[in-house]
Amino acid sequence: MDEKNNNLKGFNNFSKFLAIYLLVAVFMFYLYQYFTKVQVNNIPYSTFKELIKEGKVKSCTISDKYIKGVYIDKNGKKMHFITVAVNDPDLIKDLEAHNVKFSGKVTNTWLTNLIFGWILPFGFLFFIWWLMTKKMRGTSGGLFGFGKGRFKVYLNEKPDVKFSDVAGAEEAKQEIQEIVEYLKDPQKYQRLGGRAPKGVLLVGVPGVGKTLFAKATAGEAGVPFISISGSEFIEMFVGVGASRVRDLFNEAKKLSPCIVFIDEIDAIGKSRAFNSLTSNDEREQTLNQLLAEMDGFDSSKGVIIMAATNRPEILDPALLRPGRFDRQIIVDKPDVNGREAIFKVHMKKIKVGSDVDVKKLAQMTPGLVGADIANIVNEAALLAARENKDAVYMEHFEEAIERQIAGLKKKNRVIKEDEKKRVAYHESGHAICAYMLPGADPVHKISIIPRGLAALGYTQQLPMDDRYLLTKEEMIDRVITLLGGRAAEEIIFGSVSTGAQNDLSRATDIVRSIITQFGMDEKLGLMVAEEREGGRFLTSEGILTKGDRLSEKTKEIIDEEIVKILDECYAKAKEILINNKEKLLRLAELLLKKEVVDSEELKKVMEDNSGD
Repeated sequence: MDEKNNNLKGFNNFSKFLAIYLLVAVFMFYLYQYFTKVQVNNIPYSTFKELIKEGKVKSCTISDKYIKGVYIDKNGKKMHFITVAVNDPDLIKDLEAHNVKFSGKVTNTWLTNLIFGWILPFGFLFFIWWLMTKKMRGTSGGLFGFGKGRFKVYLNEKPDVKFSDVAGAEEAKQEIQEIVEYLKDPQKYQRLGGRAPKGVLLVGVPGVGKTLFAKATAGEAGVPFISISGSEFIEMFVGVGASRVRDLFNEAKKLSPCIVFIDEIDAIGKSRAFNSLTSNDEREQTLNQLLAEMDGFDSSKGVIIMAATNRPEILDPALLRPGRFDRQIIVDKPDVNGREAIFKVHMKKIKVGSDVDVKKLAQMTPGLVGADIANIVNEAALLAARENKDAVYMEHFEEAIERQIAGLKKKNRVIKEDEKKRVAYHESGHAICAYMLPGADPVHKISIIPRGLAALGYTQQLPMDDRYLLTKEEMIDRVITLLGGRAAEEIIFGSVSTGAQNDLSRATDIVRSIITQFGMDEKLGLMVAEEREGGRFLTSEGILTKGDRLSEKTKEIIDEEIVKILDECYAKAKEILINNKEKLLRLAELLLKKEVVDSEELKKVMEDNSGD
């Protein structure tokens, strides 16, 4: 098992060994040449004859092309020479007359050169290479195991994740519990003729815990867990992906009952309709092999295929039909109770202070997923350690949440006094409008400490509960709150700044959705002019405009209504702030003094009518 699981590691080790071996071989060759190199002088034949007559030639070897030998130079030193052989009938007589030792040499034939110069050396190298790669070749893997599945197999001791370690998605947990029960006791279902789903597709946005759910399923069932990423099937060689799919399913059959988990399956399961212009034969072959394997797979053997994706809308329909991924489980973002449970799970690993209110932390993190909360808990622990605290307190968690949402504090950023004053009034305008409007979320904190790249200040609002529906009045109150910052600047300074750019963008989006998506405008009526682009399971933030279906008159009405509602909301924001101008001044002064104002201090300012 270990040998199969370490194919990739073995290939990398062999590559390193082969590179080192070649470098050492080249080095040794040049080293040998350097120490064994003999200086040979190339001399004319006439010089060779003169050296014979002078008695300086000691020995030579004669071939049909060259004459090689040794002579004594004028310094009495032995030197090697070579010269071209010529047709000289007197050469042998001269050599014998001067007592020169000589011998003949037959030039190698082409066959001898081929055998000893090429075949034997390369044959020897091939034999060494074959021995070294013998263990790396598999019956289905091909050369170097490229076709072998690069999956990780966790036996019964792993993964040690259980459902108790997973929080925030109770509905998904109940759905998966049935898979666990089937793996533990398949006869319970088979006796009634039922069968387990062949495949389970986990769908959710990044960070909700899809991979953790799969590991927890294997941990609860106590069966082997085979994990692989979708991108690991694809290789530069055509056919490798299909071979790895076959190897994966063969391994699953050997380990049954087990769970096979394919993470990011959209890497290989993308719809073939999307790839019509940019066809990828290797990806399509891999997908076809996966479809074929799932068709011929018998779930009664106790093998469950699980996969995860955050882009279900691009998956091939053939993957989602019954008989393949029979069950699609949506792992949604956690609600306030789910976030509270997730905080508790991660807080088990750290020392928590007595003042920590987990329920409040859950209210402060709407829309965040499990990965975000895990990061917040870790950041809070790091902040407490940096301050040498004996535990992680509420202030550390709040700072970690603000880091996650708004970015790092920029205490060293130099802001002019008049700009800081404008920011204080801007944020005070947001806070007072939110406090006065029933449809706005309660204010938790106001800050004029710069954060992130562009935020010079922010007003943090906490919803009391997770909201899934909003009325038109509540949406209008949110728009008024967004425009309150710009209105405060105009009331106090008589001019506006660029600081409201993000507020205006968000307010425009809300008003546009009121008119074009939710049928809440009197002039446009119930017609949906724009709709959100989304897939079968999840919705995205993009807007798909039905521009071709709208007349120019309708587009003009939409633009006019957007401007009209924004103007009405801005006028309402100004009215609220003018009626509470003394409170606006006091709140801004308090902000300039303290930089951060919490909800209790805001309440005191708003309920103090002594200066009105």
